[in-house]
Amino acid sequence: MKVSPLVVEVVAQPNSRPIPKAIRLVGDALSKKYGPSALGVLLYGSCLRAGTDHDSLVDCYVLVDHYNSVYQKAWLALFNRWLPPNVFYWEVPVEERIVRVKYAVLSLEDFERSVSPQWFHSYFWARFAQPTVLLVVSSQTIRQRILNGLGMAAFTFIRKALPRVSGRFTARKLWSVGLSLSYGAELRSESSGRVDTLWKSDGDYYEQLTHAVLSSHFPGIQVVPQQEGCAYVFEGAGWERFSNRLGWTFRRWQGKILSVLRLIKAAFTFQGGVDYLLWKIERHSGVKIELTPAQRRHPIWTGLRTFWRVYRQGGFR
Repeated sequence: MKVSPLVVEVVAQPNSRPIPKAIRLVGDALSKKYGPSALGVLLYGSCLRAGTDHDSLVDCYVLVDHYNSVYQKAWLALFNRWLPPNVFYWEVPVEERIVRVKYAVLSLEDFERSVSPQWFHSYFWARFAQPTVLLVVSSQTIRQRILNGLGMAAFTFIRKALPRVSGRFTARKLWSVGLSLSYGAELRSESSGRVDTLWKSDGDYYEQLTHAVLSSHFPGIQVVPQQEGCAYVFEGAGWERFSNRLGWTFRRWQGKILSVLRLIKAAFTFQGGVDYLLWKIERHSGVKIELTPAQRRHPIWTGLRTFWRVYRQGGFR
């Protein structure tokens, strides 16, 4: 399935934003690291919103052709195929300083599959529905496939969130509900005001994207012009609302399990990962955890115990 040209036009807008040279160089370094197998490097997250890499990690996705072509160790390719993505930490020297990068490796095929409505869990399509920039892309054909995938992520996100806002709603309401549901389907350390922060940063983008998706792919939804933006009217059937609520309940439980498995996997791939995760938890939730040297020597067991401890203190929701 392809999304409408209007949706593609909107998801391409973030590419016109000014991106700091240091972050551009990170994209080039990641592309060089994976050579011909790297089809695209995508930037998302807090550094994109803030327009700087200071006091944060640059969040990227590296889209590759095949897992076997990018790993010398077969088990890394197996992990990436079995439970995508593989996440790595890298420090890139840029102009006499270090830029810290957290990047995930995902095949283009898995990317396209994971943003479609057939992909049950929200881990991928909720992320890629948010503003994303193509730092590097190998060809115009790949660029169009990636942009269509980003548009498909937005379509899937809105489709999965719509039944929870039946009646009259705004784009902000739709995204607030959808993002809160997707955060609840993971072990997230986000504060209750996280959705408001995202909206303040990119509200105009979400307004345009919502209008493009709904007007192009949901002809049964009524558009009501307002002084600021638009309102929409959607009357979902009772069975549709029930099945949607049931689906999000299953996603919530599935997501907790998948998150723990990804954290265990990250113990093998993400150097310095425990310190990063604890820093991120404290940054977003205020919950601070100190680890002993003995605990650091056993990252998997310590990780499971630590995340249970953080969960009980309210670090995850």
